Amino acid sequence: MTDELTRLANSVLWPGFFGTSLSGAGAPAWLRTALEDDLAGVVYFGQNISAELPALSAEIRAANPHALIGIDEEGGSVTRLEVGTGSTLPGAAQLGIVDDIAASEATGAELARRARAAGINVVLGPVADVNTDPRNPVIGVRSFGADAALVSRHVTATVEGLQGGGVAACVKHFPGHGDTHLDSHHALPVITLDPAEIDDVHLAPFRAAIAAGADSIMTAHIVVPAWGERPATLNPMVLGRLRQMGFDGAIITDALDMAAVRESVGIGGGAVQALAAGADLLCIGNPTNPGAAALADQDERDYLTAREANIAALRDGTLPRERVEQARDRVRTLAAKLADARPDAADAAAPYDADAIVQRALRVTGAIDETTDAAASALSVIDARRRSTLAVDSAASYVADGLAGDGFRVRLDVDRATDEERDAALNAALAAEGRLVLLIDRPDVADAQRALVELAAASDPKAVVVNVGLPARHPLPLPTVEVAAASRVGADAARALLLGA
Repeated sequence: MTDELTRLANSVLWPGFFGTSLSGAGAPAWLRTALEDDLAGVVYFGQNISAELPALSAEIRAANPHALIGIDEEGGSVTRLEVGTGSTLPGAAQLGIVDDIAASEATGAELARRARAAGINVVLGPVADVNTDPRNPVIGVRSFGADAALVSRHVTATVEGLQGGGVAACVKHFPGHGDTHLDSHHALPVITLDPAEIDDVHLAPFRAAIAAGADSIMTAHIVVPAWGERPATLNPMVLGRLRQMGFDGAIITDALDMAAVRESVGIGGGAVQALAAGADLLCIGNPTNPGAAALADQDERDYLTAREANIAALRDGTLPRERVEQARDRVRTLAAKLADARPDAADAAAPYDADAIVQRALRVTGAIDETTDAAASALSVIDARRRSTLAVDSAASYVADGLAGDGFRVRLDVDRATDEERDAALNAALAAEGRLVLLIDRPDVADAQRALVELAAASDPKAVVVNVGLPARHPLPLPTVEVAAASRVGADAARALLLGA
């Protein structure tokens, strides 16, 4: 018989895992046992997605009928449901540019519909971060924008769309990850803003989410020195502030396997400290994050590290049992609410046109030359975007593939490429049929991307830039199509615009 403390420890854990099934070859045997022993649920990442996803969700619920099944899905640049082909939903920045509340609510409702069809009941979104630092390597176009009021109204609309569609929204990343130039997947960002500015700007969208009835809020692994030396996820002052703002739902941690936690206090230490600080559900993370260093049983190892640390802390009194029971009860309250949730009939029946929203978000700076015959037939694409990160698959081929169609495309890791490699890619693209297109995503931050654009402009003044990152603040020497998302639907919209130019 499973120890009572093991069940209690399980009830607040939310791991990622390897595999697309709980049965058959390669299935994670540990996961079924953990679910039967009160594991709170699971989070889906790219490695879990297949045509059999609804069947996987059914297997999980058969093992634990109350399981919370979450997915790290935002639309736009961040997708798991469409990990192989790219998102067909607009991203937050595109919705912010359009600034149509009905479009954001409808997008939330459509995402909820897709999630429910796959057996998912928690969506890790929307992003409520106000992206005030243009250098931000982890948020950027995942944010609705740099204005707190704009972000607040679109967070509200998206929460209402998601939760009206019968799934829980998980608003992220409290107290705001928008004013940092470091990525907490790899480092521990420190926010040195005046607390009054944090309160006025970065907390405003979270207040709006709370007012909209958000079911859950995700913490950020960031340090606000004015509120203590611990990252927010592990800081009782920060999480207490969230409760003081009136939030009574589930506080969910960002992934404990991110470097900001893993390389400081470790997954086990992070689990105990997060619970003690006031978190309710511990997202352990994606076992593929270590890359080539990931072990075949990385998922089970990370889960056991968190579980055993919690059990030990419960036994020695470091972690009060009442605190973990409170967290468990909040998780179970959310699960019970979702079990009874029914999508709003009007939203479910409403037509939804993602293409139209994305097309409305496109912006063009400069005049695209319409005299070239190549414009009517083909595009020759140099994909010079930054390398993929743990948050965003920046180098995913589906963006360049969608933009190029049947035409030429070449991937250039421009930050690492030698001058010879850069010149070879440019010459090959110039020699191919079609208009030269430079696909970039960091024109104001990555000097190498801007240098490539300048070199291409000197070689072919009829070339065009397609930027899928934050819109360029400093003009580029070529006409630029600002897409504001690295997505398949964004690439298709840019291609249609260029071929129609």
